[in-house]
Amino acid sequence: MRWLRLMLGGKRVQLDPGRQEALLDEVRHRFGTGGQAAIPDQVAAVIRALDGDDGLAAATRIVREVAEEAHAALLAQAFDLHRRTGRRLVVDRRNYRPLWQAAERELRWPLFALPGGFHPYVQVAAAVTVVGARASRAVQATDPGALLAHVFELFDLTVAGWEYGRVRVDTDAASLVERLISTARQLRAAMEGPPPLPPAVRELMRRNNTVDVHDPAEDRVVGAVNLGADLRSSLLV
Repeated sequence: MRWLRLMLGGKRVQLDPGRQEALLDEVRHRFGTGGQAAIPDQVAAVIRALDGDDGLAAATRIVREVAEEAHAALLAQAFDLHRRTGRRLVVDRRNYRPLWQAAERELRWPLFALPGGFHPYVQVAAAVTVVGARASRAVQATDPGALLAHVFELFDLTVAGWEYGRVRVDTDAASLVERLISTARQLRAAMEGPPPLPPAVRELMRRNNTVDVHDPAEDRVVGAVNLGADLRSSLLV
């Protein structure tokens, strides 16, 4: 068995890449759209599975993998649109909103169909929760700037899906956004000199409108979310 030794907060930690791969395979194949349990129950089960330092490492990999795959998917769509129409679209992963605005609803939201098989409302929601809950350890174990950027990138993509990608805002979608905001706050608090907030977040902070939240199984409104207020209260500290 191959081990990696890492110093975290003065303590030597042994990480097992083999166990991390096993955890990723388990949560990839046991949970998601094919799962029998309700999505909140699946999220709770994935959080329990991603325990310990290897679980945290697996969680950061899920966040990174999904962000990378989503970026690649949007690049492919932009290339295809240019090939078909001659229109050139800039895919800037630091701020996806101009891309969606320029595409005029011709993009498909990528997070429901990524090649890695992770579902945004299940494995991604659980992974960002694990990262946030152990933020002080996460910023020591990986590049904190890149990890925070990926969390904000997934937030940007999720909200863009609501506004431009015809993604229905249900309680599972709202829960993902809540977890992403919370994890971003926890990571920034754990970092020394966190970077400036990205443009998409600053733009949304200036708003004060509410978005209806629907029941996942029925066409009825069960709540509302005010992204601007939530972002201001969480990140302007």
